Amino acid sequence: MIKRFLLAVTLLLAGAGAMQAQFNLSKATKGLGKTVEALTLTDDQMSAYVKEYIDWMDKNNPVLPDNDPYTVRLKKLTEGLTSVEGIPLNFKVYNVVDVNAFACADGSVRVFAALMDIMDDDELLGVIGHEIGHVAHHHSKKAFKQALLTSALKDAVASTSNKVAALTDSQLGSLSESLASASYSKKQESQADDYGYDFLKSNGKNPLAMAKSFTKLKELQGSSQKSSKMSQLFSSHPDLDARIKKMQQRAAKDGITE
Repeated sequence: MIKRFLLAVTLLLAGAGAMQAQFNLSKATKGLGKTVEALTLTDDQMSAYVKEYIDWMDKNNPVLPDNDPYTVRLKKLTEGLTSVEGIPLNFKVYNVVDVNAFACADGSVRVFAALMDIMDDDELLGVIGHEIGHVAHHHSKKAFKQALLTSALKDAVASTSNKVAALTDSQLGSLSESLASASYSKKQESQADDYGYDFLKSNGKNPLAMAKSFTKLKELQGSSQKSSKMSQLFSSHPDLDARIKKMQQRAAKDGITE
């Protein structure tokens, strides 16, 4: 969304109440910034790497069980949101202190418990709608591929082989770091906003949730003690006021006021 929000990767701010763990972004940071020359990946190879990545993320972060109140809430909120552009969606909650959420190219959406603590259902739905918009427009796929090819994976990814080499913990950690530092363009963010609105509306959800989530983000941005950092995080994205106004105007045209 809203920053990778990237992929996530992407939201946002950091901080929040006491939870059980801190988001495990990676176990290694070496090798970032390396470029891979003339490297290509097939769709099948990309899919395999995305699966390996999300499996690693789920293994290295505390995933809340199905009967946990956070998971129950998310499941109820996302009822009916089963796929986007033919890509099946799946949702899980990470019990971490970071305020964030991200979506992968394979339709995996991960919401952080701390984000759920500070957002009501409509606001949270707006965040999810935006992230799904990135998946629908293949922004998440492009961001993942870029991160894959610019992190320390030159020895693991082969352009001439149909086989996908298994990535080590260190390589997956480097991939996570690259994704965390990635950002979407203003055009991509705007596209995700519009798609998220249409997606929520077509699935019987309140599309005004998009404006509500941006309003909450603006409140968080303004009240943060790390205001300079917050400004930096949001500087590469369209103005929140403009995004709020745009979503409100769309909702008004559809006769939705609350």
